[in-house]
Amino acid sequence: MATLSALATAPPAIRPAARNRFLAHRAARFGILLGPGLLLLYWSVLSFNGWLDPRVLPAPWTAVEAAIELIRDGRLQSNLAVSAGRALAGLALGSSVALALALLSGLTVLGGYVIDGLVQMKRGIPILALIPFMVLWLGIGEGLKISVIAIAVFFPMYIQVHTALRAIDLRFVELAETLRLSRWKFLVRIVLPGTLPGVLTGLRFGTTAAWLALVVVEQLNATSGIGYMVTLARDYAQTDVMLVGLVVYAILGFGSDLIVRALERHVLRWRRSFGR
Repeated sequence: MATLSALATAPPAIRPAARNRFLAHRAARFGILLGPGLLLLYWSVLSFNGWLDPRVLPAPWTAVEAAIELIRDGRLQSNLAVSAGRALAGLALGSSVALALALLSGLTVLGGYVIDGLVQMKRGIPILALIPFMVLWLGIGEGLKISVIAIAVFFPMYIQVHTALRAIDLRFVELAETLRLSRWKFLVRIVLPGTLPGVLTGLRFGTTAAWLALVVVEQLNATSGIGYMVTLARDYAQTDVMLVGLVVYAILGFGSDLIVRALERHVLRWRRSFGR
């Protein structure tokens, strides 16, 4: 009887399915660091054993020492602030224009014919081919750099939002017409929830495109920024400083993607899908 009473009052065991979901959630949070961690371990082993020539690729601890020295001099912080400002300005400009044009193209017939046709035609032109013309139009100042980043951000954002608009279920549109919703309520209650996943996905691709474009534009007569620091280090054959710049670019891209993914999980927490 005592044994039965103890079993009756004992807390229920964790169900296997719940335990698996808990472990999967923990793995999803930290599993993304597995790839970079293995790469760092592989790199460290090759450098420690002398199998990797430091003139080709410096050891990780050499890059850390160079980064500490750059931080002490204040060079890394100042150049990082300039690069981050350029990337954020281009991201804001490109995203806002892409969102506005995608809504205009997706919600109006004339906009769909005019805007979408021009955008799809421009997609076939590499952005690097436009830089000589943009130098003639905008000069070689900050306007050129921010504009190139904005163009790189524009296309993934536009495509994702436009695709999400086209994928809205027609039943919701018919329901809005039946209820005679105003244009504003239609945008808020139907269009916004339907396009939000596309906006966040476009933002993820857009942030990556912003950092990639930043690498290019900071080679164009720049006097500050991480790219300028890398170019200057290349001229003086400072491979450790060059490596620090590349690592900073990688961290910025990886970190911004994690931030957007966390925002996506929070905003779209009502949507359950595999791998989240």
